[in-house]
Amino acid sequence: MKRFLYAFVYTGLALLANPALADIDTASALRDGDMKKMNFHSEPKAAGTSEFITFDDTPLTLADYHGKWVLLNFWATWCAPCRKEMPMLAALQTELGGESFEVVTIATGRNPPMAMENFYAEIGVTNLPLHRDPKSALAREMGVLGLPITVILNPEGQEVGRLQGDADWSSDSATAMLRALITNN
Repeated sequence: MKRFLYAFVYTGLALLANPALADIDTASALRDGDMKKMNFHSEPKAAGTSEFITFDDTPLTLADYHGKWVLLNFWATWCAPCRKEMPMLAALQTELGGESFEVVTIATGRNPPMAMENFYAEIGVTNLPLHRDPKSALAREMGVLGLPITVILNPEGQEVGRLQGDADWSSDSATAMLRALITNN
């Protein structure tokens, strides 16, 4: 019994010392359905630093998004699961996007700009960026194997969670999980 009490007190003190971990624990507890595939890390990990480009070739890095929570989605025009989940990501951006949260989409690999525009037009997405990682430099640096991959970055730009494969981003669980992160910071 004493061990349980010590563990409880130690955990409580650790969470008080690092409230961000408490937010991750809260978000993790809200995972249900497809969101159970979201793996939150016990400690934040460094995110990639490689440049990617906007649709019109302006260079960016993930550091350009510091200060807000980011749901980073790696996709490709040939990826059927990407086609399925992209409208849900667009709806998530409409619902939660703002000063403290943004959905950032990056087409990795060979994705001709015209094909990217057609992809978005066919599925009715108008509010997500058409960023490109044509040589997959950022994707490789971040260990992206297979598509889609969705990564959650904290406001410090660190990776705190990762989901491999497509997911129902319009679910109550997804919204609740993300709100737990966004509103507690």
